[in-house]
Amino acid sequence: MKIKNIGFVSTRIAGTDGVSLEIEKWAHILERNGYNCFYFAGELDREPEKSYICPIAHFNHPEIEKLNKKFFGVKVRDHETSLKVSEIKEYLKIQLYDFVKKFDIDLLIPENALTIPMNIPLGLALTEFIAETCFPTIAHHHDFYWERTRFLINSVKDYLDRAFPPDLKSIKHVVINSLASEQLSLRKGISNVVIPNVFDFSNSAKKIDDKTCLQIRELAGLEENDLFVLQPTRIVPRKWIERAIEIVYLMNLKNPKLVISHAKGDEGDFYYIRIKNYAKILGVEIVELEKFIGTERCVKDNKTIFTINDVYQCCDIVTYPSGYEGFGNAFLETIYFKKPIIVNRYSIFITDIEPYGFDVFKFDGFVTEDFIKNVLNTLNNKNKLQEMVEKNYELAKKYFSYEVLEKKLIRLIEDMEEQCIK
Repeated sequence: MKIKNIGFVSTRIAGTDGVSLEIEKWAHILERNGYNCFYFAGELDREPEKSYICPIAHFNHPEIEKLNKKFFGVKVRDHETSLKVSEIKEYLKIQLYDFVKKFDIDLLIPENALTIPMNIPLGLALTEFIAETCFPTIAHHHDFYWERTRFLINSVKDYLDRAFPPDLKSIKHVVINSLASEQLSLRKGISNVVIPNVFDFSNSAKKIDDKTCLQIRELAGLEENDLFVLQPTRIVPRKWIERAIEIVYLMNLKNPKLVISHAKGDEGDFYYIRIKNYAKILGVEIVELEKFIGTERCVKDNKTIFTINDVYQCCDIVTYPSGYEGFGNAFLETIYFKKPIIVNRYSIFITDIEPYGFDVFKFDGFVTEDFIKNVLNTLNNKNKLQEMVEKNYELAKKYFSYEVLEKKLIRLIEDMEEQCIK
């Protein structure tokens, strides 16, 4: 069997969330190696001729949201709910059969759809489709359900055991960090391959013009000499944005602002409200730029839209105080754009990133005045700052480049081709 056409399957393949960004990177590598990529999801911003949109595959479809309220935070589900799951699962499975037939797919790559139970009927549909067809599959896992407290109390353990993830002969499993690899082996007895998040470090970023930076700074309400502190994440609890607010507060800036690039996310409004109130107490202004950030620079509704890459290039320093990350896309992006970063030593950073020797501002759980003083002194030492970011870039180029992904992913596909021949 020669694999040619590859189908990515997820709840959403659109925008700048971590999973969508990694799909884009994988697709880039695959296409430059002669493969054709196609997409199945509830929301898509890929080429229409390569896309198969199935609205109920999205995690925010009303039917799925209604089901999730009966799945999590409770311990019992009723018969009617199980029937509804079965009905949607069968519909989605038919859609998957149609997707594979329409684009003559040879290999499926479910992206987090068999990992985190945001859309349980989709996970079940994928599992049954793969079981019924023995279809060659690479399941790419970003966040397992046991890593998120909101999924621990549930009424769907049978579904989780069956499909998140499933242990089927034709599936090869890929995780993004070593701790996830250990847990998948321990909990499910599933062998797997670790492929970290990557960035295109072989091609340096093209410098943007001063006018663009000036526009972005003006949007953020920053004057010429103000420090541009960027938090390049969503506003969700595990990002520990309280620490970023404290960092800005302790910097004692004339115009203390924390610029946040992404929206509040899919975990409710309570944390968002807390963050706004906490910032107000400390006298730090939260500046939200998500309405001005898209996948490409353009003018929309008389409004200039910039990319997240533009924002990175305009900032002076990045805060990344997360309590937990699956790997750390924002960390790699910061290194790519040669910016200094303040990072909390979250578990995956300690095990999978820190050992390589990156020169960053690290803290354990909380920041102090002396820590911030050191940060500011370094920012004012241009030579030291340049040495820091150049060293980090070279380390990332060696360990987290597209070429690292290419070597591991293409070899995995070639192994699957050989097994199919046998």
